Amino acid sequence: MPELPEVEIVKQSLVKNVKSQKILKVIVRNRNLRFKLPINFKNIIKKQTIVNVRRFSKYIIIELSNKLYCILHLGMSGTLHILNKNKKNLITNSSFYHSPFLPNKHNHVELVFKNLRLIYNDPRRFGYFKIISGIRKLEDFISNYGIEPFNKKFNYYYVKSKLHDKKKNIKNYLLDQKFVSGIGNIYASEILYESKINPKKKSCDLSDYELSDLVKYTKRVLNNSIKKGGSSIRDFVNTSGNSGTFQKYFKVYNREGKKCPKINCKGKISRIVISNRSTFYCNICQK
Repeated sequence: MPELPEVEIVKQSLVKNVKSQKILKVIVRNRNLRFKLPINFKNIIKKQTIVNVRRFSKYIIIELSNKLYCILHLGMSGTLHILNKNKKNLITNSSFYHSPFLPNKHNHVELVFKNLRLIYNDPRRFGYFKIISGIRKLEDFISNYGIEPFNKKFNYYYVKSKLHDKKKNIKNYLLDQKFVSGIGNIYASEILYESKINPKKKSCDLSDYELSDLVKYTKRVLNNSIKKGGSSIRDFVNTSGNSGTFQKYFKVYNREGKKCPKINCKGKISRIVISNRSTFYCNICQK
């Protein structure tokens, strides 16, 4: 499943390509996504201009000129492909996973613009589109989740107030979207490694120093990944044909048995399973 950095890259690609563009036609080939598309989906968004595209957590939010918001979650296998009729763009994937080229199957939704086509492909159909009317309902939707890591309110005091009495391990809390939005399994391992925190440690047992580091390295790790174009665990590429490179800089994720990257550390990367998810950490740095 995509995490915050990968979704941010998709958002940036959409801003570059379709912001201020008018949707001339909507083609729905399959309504049966994770949540069935509304019957009137085509009529709702057709002939609307895309005013803005933003991201919240792992969601892409498309603001339309009729004051509606189209929220897109890419699920496990969803990709957005951008085709420009004026270019022979062999690389169409603005997203992650699967082929960088537009597949022949599972192209469920297509938005047609003057010179572009935006196609949603999703073999597993765990992604979905949700239409929300008005800013207040959008704010209500967002309020169901925890604050974002880049929000100024995600600071030592926020983390301290949320975790001081919680016995659940810190790895699970980083994945809890009610606590902080957008972090998934890959980045949770990387953040905890940089913070020198054992993933099995109870959240209430974190020291003030560890809480401060958790905030600092959450922001730093995610920012670094965005700058490097996202992670190419399954061939993430954008429409420029550039693949994400952050996976080349993983310190612990998927590095079981390898030496800890820290020069003065003699530890090795261990793998354990927490809540059915692989978790990687240094057996020395993160005691």
